[in-house]
Amino acid sequence: MRWSHDDSSTGYDLPDGSNRSPDASWVTKSRLALLSDEERDDFLPLCPDFVIELRPKSDSVRMLRNKMTEYISNGARLGWLIDPFNRSVHIYRPHTPVQFLEEPAMLSGDPELPGFVLNLQPIFNPEF
Repeated sequence: MRWSHDDSSTGYDLPDGSNRSPDASWVTKSRLALLSDEERDDFLPLCPDFVIELRPKSDSVRMLRNKMTEYISNGARLGWLIDPFNRSVHIYRPHTPVQFLEEPAMLSGDPELPGFVLNLQPIFNPEF
């Protein structure tokens, strides 16, 4: 994951001109290496390879699904929309129908992020 040096969110200027700050994101080192120091100091002028959006109560699933579709259209290779209130996950990949999972215990980033696994128990069961 890539985190900003001065706060908890990193921003991106997506190719379509929109600005986004996902809850978590990852960009390959090879893509980051192409950016100047100046470009790395502000919103990054690219779309992350991987994004996670965690639904807050104040946001609708529909709005967040649109945001996830936007990430994929701008070049993200993998996106997870995690809804702790419905204990569900929408998985986004380019040229693939959205996958919907109810109450998964874990998520695997394979094949885009080999070996990366997210345990959802602390998100779905905070008392866990």
